[in-house]
Amino acid sequence: MTEAVLCVSFGTSVPQARESIQTVEETLKAAAGERIFTRALTSRTIRRILAGRGEEIPGVDGALAALAAQGVERVVVQPTHLLAGHEYDKIRREMDPWAGRFSSLELGRPLLADTGDVRALAAALCAACPPEEGEALVLFGHGTDHPANLVYPALQTAFRLLGREDVWIGTVEGWPGLEELSAQLARQSRRRLHLLPVMLVAGDHAMNDMAGEGDSWKTRLEAEGYQVRCTLRGLGALPQVQALYRARLAALLPLEQ
Repeated sequence: MTEAVLCVSFGTSVPQARESIQTVEETLKAAAGERIFTRALTSRTIRRILAGRGEEIPGVDGALAALAAQGVERVVVQPTHLLAGHEYDKIRREMDPWAGRFSSLELGRPLLADTGDVRALAAALCAACPPEEGEALVLFGHGTDHPANLVYPALQTAFRLLGREDVWIGTVEGWPGLEELSAQLARQSRRRLHLLPVMLVAGDHAMNDMAGEGDSWKTRLEAEGYQVRCTLRGLGALPQVQALYRARLAALLPLEQ
């Protein structure tokens, strides 16, 4: 049986941020062994921007069409998305018409699909970001109006249960937002903040909404009297997170060691 692994990401138009996606893709490709490995992007906007630069990357529908044309019989679709939110729902919708074209077509879980995943990511971030005296770690999430947004307050709780009283989480497009986050920070004594994106890539949102010189979290928190430093590093750059994505694929396929 001819098998393939299709790695699906939202994508980014920021060249230096793509490394975080590529490292996850390389991890999954190595684990897939002799299986065909290919990729797709769910963001039409990102695909259009990249096409304008001469790089054509298909969406899920186009990638599955290409695999079907190659005679692939079994496809595992592994997303790099953090949440089972709107983009994950889109992947499922685009896969549905292809269900009868393959003998097997399976969708893997996102990074944060249940409480075990939330605890695993919290532990990985604790290892990657040990506490600094007098400094709070502020995690900058994307957020969503999808019910999957609940993973952000769940992640906050996971840090508390791990004894990390210095870690706070906010989102730019969900809850809690910067207003709620600021109120929480005002109740603690640390005046130095380390801002870090809790996103697969440190792309446009991280560069502009988190760390930019305009109306960003950095400038607004500095205006409140905090000393702020930012790290533009996506989650995909962390070996611990790459291992979590590999485990997603391992749940569906026997992998290379």
